[in-house]
Amino acid sequence: MAADTVSLDTLTAFAKRRGFIFPGSELYGGVPGLYDYGPYGVELARNIRAAWWRAMVQEDERIVGIDSAIVTHPKVWEASGHVAGFSDPLVECKACGARARADHLLEGVGVAADERMSVEELNERFNAHRAEIACPSCGARDFTAVRMVNLLVQTNLGNFSDEWRKEPAYLRGETCQGIYLNFKNVLDTTRVKVPFGIAQIGKAFRNEISPRQFIFRKREFEQMEMQFFVHPDDEMRFFEEWRARRWEFYRTLGFREESLRWHEHENLVFYAKAAWDIEFRFPFGFKELEGIHARGDYDLTQHQKYSGQKLEYFDAATGERYVPHVVETSVGLDRLFFAVLTEFYDEDVMGGETRVVLRVPYALAPVKAAVFPLLKNKPALVAKAREIFNTLKGHLMCEFDDNGNIGKRYRRQDEIGTPYCVTVDFETLEGSEKDTVTVRVRDTGAQRRVPLNRLVAALTEEAPHRG
Repeated sequence: MAADTVSLDTLTAFAKRRGFIFPGSELYGGVPGLYDYGPYGVELARNIRAAWWRAMVQEDERIVGIDSAIVTHPKVWEASGHVAGFSDPLVECKACGARARADHLLEGVGVAADERMSVEELNERFNAHRAEIACPSCGARDFTAVRMVNLLVQTNLGNFSDEWRKEPAYLRGETCQGIYLNFKNVLDTTRVKVPFGIAQIGKAFRNEISPRQFIFRKREFEQMEMQFFVHPDDEMRFFEEWRARRWEFYRTLGFREESLRWHEHENLVFYAKAAWDIEFRFPFGFKELEGIHARGDYDLTQHQKYSGQKLEYFDAATGERYVPHVVETSVGLDRLFFAVLTEFYDEDVMGGETRVVLRVPYALAPVKAAVFPLLKNKPALVAKAREIFNTLKGHLMCEFDDNGNIGKRYRRQDEIGTPYCVTVDFETLEGSEKDTVTVRVRDTGAQRRVPLNRLVAALTEEAPHRG
């Protein structure tokens, strides 16, 4: 289904109803910006991670992976610039006290703004449009001046002083800093040579002013980042290579061309040579999905300066010594998860009934196959179905389901994106088609008989889906 025909409310309700995403701490009323992945959500997220890791690390011998600590030395965030400049623009409603991001409120009335602008620029634009901007909570049009607030989340980990806030540690605001910290370790312990990359998947935390739009903007989120270290003269060549490769990644997953577009950053940070986003058409419009950035030597140079340790690369072939430049690719797992739900959610009519179907590609499907006995009250059918299920679960993620009629079971599996349903019927037990089962394909409803000795092979084939 096209993203402009499925609403945010529909997706949010679907994700909870089918066990993909739950509001965080819902038992206590929830916490804004925090969500939990349910049984099918955790499987889908695991498969998204695997697809990214395969494309980045398994299929590219130049790239290795790490898993760095969430909490680092506090000076890491001074060196990176986060302590001084990792801020978003805040305004507060004088009527109800609600807080909001000034740039988001300006965007809501059609005025371009972003967090990279100075507080003076933002106040100038906000003041020019105050009469048009209403509080999202109460509708009042009376706000404080714009001020910048730091997004780093402080922690007292390892500090037992009552005054720990004077020297706090931080939960990481992005995963890439752990990659820079381990640049030298990777060089010293592996056989990589420039150009090479380091990839990482992990949690990050930001004290977002107004988390919104479901899991698009969260306070606890997961990043999938890769830093590619190159010779300074080669930075833009590799930047273009990674732009092309990251676009192709989404097309290979089955995303349609019309669901994606490029956006070039106009307001670059001072050290960047180029920055482009791959935007996806979410239910609320095109927004950033992944960023590809030419970052120069800023990151390694900063950590070299603050740590006092050399972070240079020596090219034994040329005798040249230099600080590598970095090409970064960065995508949020949660945003990609949201994009997958949006892109592959569909509604159609099958057998005269409207059904919801999640047309995810086979590689991403939370459950690859479901096994049913035709009738729950026939012990021989149930026993045979259980036997087949026990065999299959050693090869792929599958489910056993004998609840309700066969049509309802098909619909449940369609909704969670299961490519194949396997039905054990009376022909499985005896007759000319003994030791065969019916295999039904999610997207078309087509059915075929498959011998049990070929079932594993049949179910590990790529299921047809919309490309």
